[in-house]
Amino acid sequence: MDRSPSSTSNAATLHTRRVFALVGGLAILAVAALASLAIGSRPVPPATVIAALFGDDVPRADAHAVLDLRVPRTALAILAGGALAVAGALIQTLTRNPLADPGILGVTSGSSFAVALAVGLLGITRPSLYVWFALAGALAATLAVALVGGAARGSVDPVRLLLAGVALGAVLSGIVSGLRIASPRTFNTIKVWEAGTFVDRSLTSCLPVVLIMLTGAVIALALGKSLNSLALGEDMASALGTSVWRTRLLAVAAITFLAGGATALAGPISFVGLMVPHVARWLTGQDQRWIMACCLIWGPIITILADIAARIAVSPGEMPVGIVLSFLGGPVLVALVRRRKALAL
Repeated sequence: MDRSPSSTSNAATLHTRRVFALVGGLAILAVAALASLAIGSRPVPPATVIAALFGDDVPRADAHAVLDLRVPRTALAILAGGALAVAGALIQTLTRNPLADPGILGVTSGSSFAVALAVGLLGITRPSLYVWFALAGALAATLAVALVGGAARGSVDPVRLLLAGVALGAVLSGIVSGLRIASPRTFNTIKVWEAGTFVDRSLTSCLPVVLIMLTGAVIALALGKSLNSLALGEDMASALGTSVWRTRLLAVAAITFLAGGATALAGPISFVGLMVPHVARWLTGQDQRWIMACCLIWGPIITILADIAARIAVSPGEMPVGIVLSFLGGPVLVALVRRRKALAL
């Protein structure tokens, strides 16, 4: 049967959007990364940045600014942005809630609680050390939410997951607030981390966390076909041979690895996991495989641009990137609520 002109036109438009999402997105990401390496309290010309990356002779101060300070920062922004975006796409698909983000499973509150304990009770103040407490807290909180959500009984109920995540998050947030009041040192140490930052992070010391995040990304990409089946409903997914319980459990694991790792490294960065999946769906359609691939590109673009804005907003100082993303994400959230079509999953 021949296709109608309208369906052919729609397919061509979708193909064009997908090509732009991937090819155009990679080009935009490269430009954004170069700008991130060049812009800061000490501006470095792009030609000097490229020369420093290739090991050519450049002024020592420029080489230090690019290689020692901005390369780790930009790499972390890429990793965290991609991880949070993919985790957001997963949680929105898993719960069929277009306004869900990774923090709804207790990842953010679990990390904050563990860091507050590490700083307030153990006196740990180095980011390279309390990052492990943040990751452990995220894993423990998500495990607790998953158990309440039915994982131990061989079923994962999305509604129960949401309720358990919200309840646990409220409890842990209350405890963290109490620790802040009881220990001003705790508040002063973790206030920058809680606002979200890519500063003062060593990629070498954080490599195991990065590997955990990459594991989560591999799981997410492998679940693309199963998530497409699950989007048709549980009965249809089962008829197509998809294990609903296994798919949901693996999705929760991927969300934990991705969002837990990103939160441990950069702090509780909000709105990336909410905004980017909607951009990905608009560009690539409802196929989860394309959405995941698009999130891996456009998540880093958003975080890098926000990090650049954080550097120049109050120059010569800088603003935590989490605050910038909140400024961006607030209007986007309002727009999504007002546009019902954008909320369709």
